[in-house]
Amino acid sequence: MLRIAVTGKPGVGKSTILTRVVEKLDLKACGIRAAEMRVDGKRQGFSIEDIDTGRKGILSHVKCTGPKLGKYHVNLEDLDGIGAEAIKDALSCDLVIIDEVGPMELKSDNFVRVVEEVLDSDRPILAVLHRSSKHPLAQRIREEFEVLMVDEANRDDLPERIAGRFR
Repeated sequence: MLRIAVTGKPGVGKSTILTRVVEKLDLKACGIRAAEMRVDGKRQGFSIEDIDTGRKGILSHVKCTGPKLGKYHVNLEDLDGIGAEAIKDALSCDLVIIDEVGPMELKSDNFVRVVEEVLDSDRPILAVLHRSSKHPLAQRIREEFEVLMVDEANRDDLPERIAGRFR
């Protein structure tokens, strides 16, 4: 069972790599994708999307309520209702995508529990992992996955390399 996590600095292209890998594969990939939400060029938060259904919500925002992380508030309702549910539902797919296991997502005990269930399964997984989280779930992923560091020099080649591993 193949499990790969990509990590690196913010904005280096980790989520883009996951999207490009999925585009290259003839597999049913399910799970979650996160994206920046910008207004007038300024990041206001992050969206969360169920890859299979296209259902979208707000992961975090400067104007949300919920646990605070930096200038953002984590929207536990969408993180649990869209994010955790999409990951749980992904157990029936060929490849589980988790974008990302990071400080915002780790604010939800439900999210952590569902990801642990997926890790206990036999499903192949492709994930984005926060580069410095000390959370036990992040540590488990570092121990159990092949972890690839993304940087400006390798980010264009990684999607094809990773997709080749999942074929």
